[in-house]
Amino acid sequence: MKPPHTFRGVVMTKPVRQPVAKPSAGNGPPKIRVAREVAGRGGKGVTVITGLPLNAVELEELAGKLKRSCGAGGAVRGDRIEIQGEHRDRLVAELVKLGYDAKRAGG
Repeated sequence: MKPPHTFRGVVMTKPVRQPVAKPSAGNGPPKIRVAREVAGRGGKGVTVITGLPLNAVELEELAGKLKRSCGAGGAVRGDRIEIQGEHRDRLVAELVKLGYDAKRAGG
C-alpha cells in the first residue's frame, strides 16, 4: 500500500506542514513610533507620530496637547500627527506620561 502523503506525484515520508497563521495586528498594545521626516518639505524637518489607536477627534485633541507642549505648529494628516521641528525625545516622554507605549524611530 502506498503512503497517503503525496505532493505532485512524489511520495513524502512526512506530511507537508501547512503554514501557521500569524496573529492579527489587533493583539497586544499598538506600536506607536515617533520619527523625523524631511522628505517633500524643502529640507525642513518634522516629527511624525504614527500608530495611535484614536479616532479623528481624539487625534486632533492629542495633537493640540503635543503642539502646546513643544511650542510648535503641526497638523493631523490622515492617521499621523506631524509636529514642526525636531521634538522626538520630548514627544516620546509626553506620550509615555499620557500612558502610551511610544518609541523613538529612526536615527
